[in-house]
Amino acid sequence: MGGVSGAVNPADRAERVPKQDRSRATRQRLLEAAVACLADRGWAGSTVSVVAEHAGVSRGAAQHHFPTREDLFTAAVEYVAEERSTALRALFPEGAAADDRRAVVAALVDLYTGPLFRAALHLWAAASNEEQLRGRVTELEARVGRESHRIAVDLLGADETRPGTRETVQGLLDMARGLGLANLLTDDRARRERVVEQWARLLDAALD
Repeated sequence: MGGVSGAVNPADRAERVPKQDRSRATRQRLLEAAVACLADRGWAGSTVSVVAEHAGVSRGAAQHHFPTREDLFTAAVEYVAEERSTALRALFPEGAAADDRRAVVAALVDLYTGPLFRAALHLWAAASNEEQLRGRVTELEARVGRESHRIAVDLLGADETRPGTRETVQGLLDMARGLGLANLLTDDRARRERVVEQWARLLDAALD
């Protein structure tokens, strides 16, 4: 009898699945809208209400998924960072050969020249003044930084047991972040391409 009473009605199950799908879709829209708003409006102009309107959902639905503003924006930047990391790995599904290092460097640099980087920058600036946000953003940046470093090491075929290799890869990522900052104010594409070429040559010399 206990087994019968605990059985799930197939109709109930069919009803719940679409609701779960809708919930996931709503959460994803909120995350993507939060990053877009943060990149375009900055922290001060990106309220939960603004994001909810941008996502086409109610404020109540937004707060159901993310009770606080800090929850929403840290989750949003982390979500898109994970999506970009997945996309970056997909560019080189079998790993990158040594003669593809320029393509790898260019792809890594591109991570720091789009809406995600602008959104993250606004979040970092806000965290420097918002005590309740600082711990979350510091932890998020550490996770994203570790993942970016792992991806770079894998794609470049770098052997970190060799002295100086870890610092060389980290220098590449620091350089990419600097190019991203320069690109915020002006279109720095021409200079960026020259720097990418030079870094690819330096990496070939340092890693081979």
